[in-house]
Amino acid sequence: MGRTSTKENKNSYQLAREELGLTREKASELLETIAPERIEKIENERTVPRPDEVLTMAEKYKRPSLCNCYCSQQCPIGQRYVPFVTRRELPAIILEMLASLNAMNSKKERLIEIAADGKISNDEIDDFIHIRQELERISLTVETLQLWTERMLANGQIDAETYKRKMEE
Repeated sequence: MGRTSTKENKNSYQLAREELGLTREKASELLETIAPERIEKIENERTVPRPDEVLTMAEKYKRPSLCNCYCSQQCPIGQRYVPFVTRRELPAIILEMLASLNAMNSKKERLIEIAADGKISNDEIDDFIHIRQELERISLTVETLQLWTERMLANGQIDAETYKRKMEE
């Protein structure tokens, strides 16, 4: 029987495993391709997991957020281009999206003015930066909604077959 970890700063891989009540040995059986010793190294941050290992853990632990954690925090390319998405519930995601869309609605005329000549002049830079930041906020909210959807699909709270069929329509 495995021991219970008393480590204070557990990483997302360890938290995901422990939330399922799995020892490293049982997790290794579930994951099939990752040995308990490798899991221990990943969880204690003595090694960075490979992308295929993260995909396996995300699928088997039913935690798609592990992919975002890896890409935004451990992958050198992702650290530059992939935002970290915090786990939120649907009402908060929708309210954030509506707030962002409302903010952009009032800025669309200004964005058209800025873009009309294909250049950004010095007197347009401040407005352009503000609009770009609001668009990035919308993008992050969309990513958060996508991650929420993947979590619901993984946990069976959204019927995967129906969802897939409707997405293909």
